[in-house]
Amino acid sequence: MERKGGGMEYEMTGKVYLVGAGPGDHKLITLRAVELIQHADVVLYDRLVSKKILSMIPKKAEKVYVGRAVGDDTTHQDTTNDLMVKYAKSKKNVVRLKGGDPIIFGRGGEEAEFLKLHNIKYEIVPGITSGIGSATYAGIPLTHRKHASSVVFVTGHEDPEKKKEIVKWKRLAKSVDTIVIMMGLSRIDTICKQLVAGGMDKNTPVAVIQNGTTPQQKMITGTVSNIAKLVRQNKIVPPTNIIIGNVVELSKTIGWK
Repeated sequence: MERKGGGMEYEMTGKVYLVGAGPGDHKLITLRAVELIQHADVVLYDRLVSKKILSMIPKKAEKVYVGRAVGDDTTHQDTTNDLMVKYAKSKKNVVRLKGGDPIIFGRGGEEAEFLKLHNIKYEIVPGITSGIGSATYAGIPLTHRKHASSVVFVTGHEDPEKKKEIVKWKRLAKSVDTIVIMMGLSRIDTICKQLVAGGMDKNTPVAVIQNGTTPQQKMITGTVSNIAKLVRQNKIVPPTNIIIGNVVELSKTIGWK
């Protein structure tokens, strides 16, 4: 699939497209992503890609599920990498379809490195990351002239192969206005305690958004001192995004979903 002269022409090139499917609502996928899906020979897709987006895949295309849940064997990624190379070397156009954005906590960077190492042509297509989509659908502006001039996106679940945790939660506590935590639900109690230990006001507002941008979206709010308890009481489960900062309070006035 090659673009020439600003238009679209399709060739059997054996190319891999690392494509972001967006945060959940299928209408938030990009035109470029839809274009590639509809002309793919093979689609390797993750578990968070919606059924409505999967229905866009042509019947002639091969669909391969390569989803991975938290806690699964890390060697799973090796299989995905090998499949991309195998199909590309067979002169097939491969769409590696990921929830959210492919290079925001999505291993897209690692996959691009692997493809480069094996001399496979590739293109990276951005998508709306769930941290932004969930916040927007909940009426939480991650930045705001009066309340937040800085925002940071952090993973709450680091690679288990790391010898020590890289995220410096205590330092983040007083260095940024809004913190967006992805994949952090199972560690929310520990994270909040570290933020308070780092100097964050224990009454700082927190929102936890489950299934953001979908019809099943659910949000609970609290503070860094009680949100872990509220998560348990409300039986919140992944996928979730956690937003910490004064901007959470704005959802009371501008929330629209």
